[in-house]
Amino acid sequence: MTDLAMTDAELAAHLAEVAGKLLITVRDSGMLSLKALGKAGDATANQFLVHALREQRPEDGLLSEEEKDNLDRLQFSRTWIVDPVDGTREYGEARTDWAVHVGLALDGVASIGAVALPGAGIVLRTDQPREVPPAPETLRMVVSRTRPAREAVDVAAAIGAELVPMGSAGAKAMAVILGDADIYLHSGGQFEWDSCAPVAVALAHGLHCSRIDGSPLVYNQADTYMPDLLICRKEHAEMVLAQIRALDKGA
Repeated sequence: MTDLAMTDAELAAHLAEVAGKLLITVRDSGMLSLKALGKAGDATANQFLVHALREQRPEDGLLSEEEKDNLDRLQFSRTWIVDPVDGTREYGEARTDWAVHVGLALDGVASIGAVALPGAGIVLRTDQPREVPPAPETLRMVVSRTRPAREAVDVAAAIGAELVPMGSAGAKAMAVILGDADIYLHSGGQFEWDSCAPVAVALAHGLHCSRIDGSPLVYNQADTYMPDLLICRKEHAEMVLAQIRALDKGA
């Protein structure tokens, strides 16, 4: 039965939260090895999310990391873009820096969605923005735990920012909202499901979101690869973009 009374933002938040609880239940069962746990978690959360979205929003397009892509989605102005487990390694290690992404792109723009951080018991959503804490004197830039992007490291050095290693893309983006970081600069390549929901939520919280050349992030494309992105406070955006341009000229 379709719940038309539930708004898109409410649906995204509910699905992200429930998927997160399912993932924790699977992990806490203690029945799976670390390798098997990642696969089981991805499969379980994906099945729930895609079936629920097809039931609740049958007229919309759908793109999931764990589903075979159906390019029929390109004909829809409304397309849900989901990542059932963003940060599979962190999920398996029972860390808090993994996420569930449920985003909705409207005419290619990340517009509505939610990011659940189940390990921290938090769901951030586009319809309930919270106040972003003020930035400290020394800015903090979140980077990959295992392979920090060269541009991020170089820009951080140029502006005197502290590097904060963190797991999933969603956790990094939400760290800016939560006041645990100030800049998320990534140039190592991602896919649409890695950033659609985080970007929608970040925009709803008044943050700057763009490619690292300052151009818009566009979703629901035939090629789902997204080379880079920048999420930060608006007051820091031009400084970071200028540093990127300077590094490119000096390369």
